[in-house]
Amino acid sequence: MQSRYEQFASSIASIYHSIQKIEKNVMVEYGSKGIFAQYLAALYRRPEGLTAAKLSEMCDKDKAAVSRTVAEMEREGLILREDNRYRVRLVLTEEGRKAAEYVSRQALMAVKAGGHGLSDEERAELQNQLALIADNLEKISRGEMEL
Repeated sequence: MQSRYEQFASSIASIYHSIQKIEKNVMVEYGSKGIFAQYLAALYRRPEGLTAAKLSEMCDKDKAAVSRTVAEMEREGLILREDNRYRVRLVLTEEGRKAAEYVSRQALMAVKAGGHGLSDEERAELQNQLALIADNLEKISRGEMEL
């Protein structure tokens, strides 16, 4: 019999791996990497653009990894850098916007299918519970909360 920890960790890992596979499958249409899906979705929600640091924060990714991926996305013509006096913002190109719209539609369908069998109330409660767990685990990992 699995412990609560093993079951929790296994379930979270399984969800994460499934999300990565779905992102990879979605991005195959554009001949791009799966990780692009997250960045495209984040930039799509912010048409005014984002700094690389903000993109890193929103996607919970290492800044160096974001920098490498952004460079690849720029080479593929999905994003461009807009430089103003204060900072560089990353914005979607027209091709990037098309890809982001597709990714967003596919993500919505995946989330809906993933929650099949849950009522709207159950889905909202689950999201609240997962957010609370994520926040608590983050605090523990930073030493701000004891085990």
